[in-house]
Amino acid sequence: MNHFDFDEIIERRHTNSLKYDFAVERGYPADVTPFWVADMDFRAPQAVRDTIRQRAEHGIFGYSQPKEEYYAALEEWFGSHHGWWPGKDAVVITPGVVFALSMAVRAFTAPGDAVLVTEPVYYPFFSTIEGNGRTLVKSTLRFEDGAYRLDFANIEAKIAAHKVKLLLLCSPHNPVGRVWRREELARLAAICLAHDVLVVADEIHADFVRPGHKHTVFASLSPEIAARTVTCTAPSKTFNLAGLQLSNIFIAEKSLRRAFQKEVYSTGYAEPNIFGLLAAQAAYSEGGDWLAALLSYLEENTERTRRFLAERLPKVQLIEPEGTYLLWLDFRAYGLDAKALDKKIIEEARLWLDDGAIFGASGAGFQRLNIACPWKTLEKGLEALARAFG
Repeated sequence: MNHFDFDEIIERRHTNSLKYDFAVERGYPADVTPFWVADMDFRAPQAVRDTIRQRAEHGIFGYSQPKEEYYAALEEWFGSHHGWWPGKDAVVITPGVVFALSMAVRAFTAPGDAVLVTEPVYYPFFSTIEGNGRTLVKSTLRFEDGAYRLDFANIEAKIAAHKVKLLLLCSPHNPVGRVWRREELARLAAICLAHDVLVVADEIHADFVRPGHKHTVFASLSPEIAARTVTCTAPSKTFNLAGLQLSNIFIAEKSLRRAFQKEVYSTGYAEPNIFGLLAAQAAYSEGGDWLAALLSYLEENTERTRRFLAERLPKVQLIEPEGTYLLWLDFRAYGLDAKALDKKIIEEARLWLDDGAIFGASGAGFQRLNIACPWKTLEKGLEALARAFG
């Protein structure tokens, strides 16, 4: 049986790590401990590291494209883990999911067209819309009894009022941690089909689902919705490969796929990074045991954090996580505005979290905490929070 040591603390400073090495450049004190950006403090699976090492030793790094073995690895992974495979022809490789979101906005809407998001939501959604000259329309998630829900009436009203052309769906949802149930997605799909709204589903966190929950691929709901959906996936979150810049975008409908590819090619991007390509194939082929062990470790981190908050920071409400490795924490009981809350965490706790307000106005008073790190690192951060708010 493989043993994976997720307790090992690996020094990431001085490695050009965005998470650890750019605090000062981004306006934070040099000594903050980071729990913000969504990458993990764990080494990638051994098979990935071995593959990269072997390829690096070859010494020639020319252009590349995926071979049949690459698509076979994808088919096995998505078929076995998600019960879904739209075929190799549906795959379009891009250097990232956010890049793909921007390409989709440009390919399927015109300047001035309305694009809808459900907020609070992953903040690059906003820039991919407004940065491309489209109209950002927000439907705020309903927050009731400590849980978030889609506001279907509001979504449909906003779609009708603004003549929305495209909906960016975050599933599982970042930052609130919801894993949308099949019936919720089916209801959303019905609204989008009724109003001829194309759905771009960011499903990058699909492999991080807690026990008792199940991720449903939006495009798997029906042939009709598959023909109106762009599914964005990547090994970067699942296997901690963000810096290798490779994502797999699935577009089953041929005309949509051609329009998307045309937009991608217009940027000059054609061939993927050879290391990203090989790493993805190795991860999807041989990374299953590593991921299973990681999910177990993350579950322990979640439960340890839950206990710590209950005992030491009872005024901080943990929004029950269903998926992702990002916890959504409610600090509103302290009565601080968003800026004062962020300042206290930075200056007194010496921590770098993601301020909830950057995910939308309804995120004010919340903070997003990345728990994909060794427990000792996480415990140190929680102790610092307790001292600052004690």
